[in-house]
Amino acid sequence: MPAASPRGGTPCEAPHETTAPPTGHPTPVPDGRRLGGGPRPGRRWHRPGRRGRRRPDRPAARHRRGRDRPRLDDVASRAQARVAVPAPTSPSATPSASPSASDAPSPRVTRAKARATADPDLTRKAAPKPPSSKVLRYDYQAQTTYYYCGPAAVRNALSAAGIERGQDDLAALLGTTEMGTNSAEDTTRVLNAVVKGDPYRTRMFAGTPSDAQIDRLRADVVTAVADKRAVVANVAGDATDLDGGWHSFPGGHYIAAVGYRDNGRTVRIADSADPSLPAYWVSVTTLANWIATRGYSA
Repeated sequence: MPAASPRGGTPCEAPHETTAPPTGHPTPVPDGRRLGGGPRPGRRWHRPGRRGRRRPDRPAARHRRGRDRPRLDDVASRAQARVAVPAPTSPSATPSASPSASDAPSPRVTRAKARATADPDLTRKAAPKPPSSKVLRYDYQAQTTYYYCGPAAVRNALSAAGIERGQDDLAALLGTTEMGTNSAEDTTRVLNAVVKGDPYRTRMFAGTPSDAQIDRLRADVVTAVADKRAVVANVAGDATDLDGGWHSFPGGHYIAAVGYRDNGRTVRIADSADPSLPAYWVSVTTLANWIATRGYSA
């Protein structure tokens, strides 16, 4: 039977571990006593007299606790320093102004646009389409002299706009003489001097009118009459109206277009030359060829 362990345990039990003593110290004996100051079994070795000594390269615990411990006023100063110094901010935490944010419309502008879209009163309405036919109400007057066709035509045109002027006054403005009135540029000038807004423009035909010029004349007549303005035209030569009437003015003449029908394909003429035939209808093509080499104010 195996011998009992010196510490009284069985061979199956592992003995308590002891730390090997450093070199130069006595070895512990089995009964737990120590020789020369060795440690008891089960305790770690320590250097004798270590608590009272201090190595030059390592301060003692008492030395550290006594001198290195921060004072209360130091703790407060450090806390104040931490509060005073702002925490560093990372670039990602700093909000950056994006170009899209500056270009975005304000909510007030967006709501105003929405109201303008929803409310038809705030949106621009398209101009109403002119009627297919219209004849102005005007005060007809025949020319008082054989060379007053220009002043009489301007006078009849102004009466359609509710403006009353005498033929003599208009003749002075037009520069009319026994030779007549010079051109459509004079009638345009006087009409704009009397009618507000300078709405009249002069269009001249150097020769036989083209299809584009005929369409332009048709559009001008419709636009002017729809705006309650008559057109003054300087004509020359012969023309036949839709009723078969023949009208001849080799030296030139002035007439007023006071209405239209069939979307401007037919024009109503107020003619001051013959009081017995104050008005008649002509096609827009006939009127355009009658104006050839002259012009009109519309």
